[in-house]
Amino acid sequence: MTILLGQNLSRPAAGPAAVTPAAAVTGRPSEGSVHSWDLSTGVDGPGTRFVTFLSGCPLTCLYCHNPDTWRMRNGKRTSADDVIAEAAKYTRFIAASGGGATVSGGEPLLQPVFAGELLHRMKHELGLHTALDTSGFLGVRATDALLRDVDLVLLDIKSWDPGTYRKVTGRPLAPTLDFAHRLADLGKEVHVRFVLVPGLTDDPANIEGVASFAGSLGNVSRVDVLPFHKLGEGKWQALGREFTLHDTPSPTPEQVAHARAVFAAQGLTAV
Repeated sequence: MTILLGQNLSRPAAGPAAVTPAAAVTGRPSEGSVHSWDLSTGVDGPGTRFVTFLSGCPLTCLYCHNPDTWRMRNGKRTSADDVIAEAAKYTRFIAASGGGATVSGGEPLLQPVFAGELLHRMKHELGLHTALDTSGFLGVRATDALLRDVDLVLLDIKSWDPGTYRKVTGRPLAPTLDFAHRLADLGKEVHVRFVLVPGLTDDPANIEGVASFAGSLGNVSRVDVLPFHKLGEGKWQALGREFTLHDTPSPTPEQVAHARAVFAAQGLTAV
């Protein structure tokens, strides 16, 4: 469930406190391109979360339900101070739910300095549990310092088969797997996300591959098997883009249960 906060980011604020090394050196306010923020329950990490959606993404996933986040220029230039001030309004409510703050997108690692400052301040100024929601494709942009401020990584592994991955995203799979190995080496907690799309990602060998890989890492505490849906189709149409999965059905409950069982067979908690 997502609770929209009813804002359109129309009021960029003056500069934030110097938190990141870049801000400390230059004295310039840290700003980024932000699509929106909201309060979310159950889909962006544990508990109620303050979720900041950054604009810009290097992937063009066929089933993306937020294609309006793909281009950074379509976001609102916003200061870190403005985001932190908004999140601070809800910290007591968030803490009571066992929740936290999630930086999402788009792809937040397209703006690693800004994302890093948000995570740092959410964690150290507001005392919130932090999560980074990423495809991992730009994992090389996540510095060790940024990852130290991340309590949980929500990692999308969209396919195990490289050809299917490229068909789904337009990009290669290898950078995501490399980032997953790095997170495992760091002992960083990960929730893997896998979207089950009939006729695209539901091949048994593909599901087995993702499950086996996730099970081998040792730091994956949960797998979300997400049924494909077409709730974002209207956004594609509004943007003048063809939604090529228009005739693709959502998976049946039995198909979803089977996929979760494959992950569970690897000793993983699958929901």
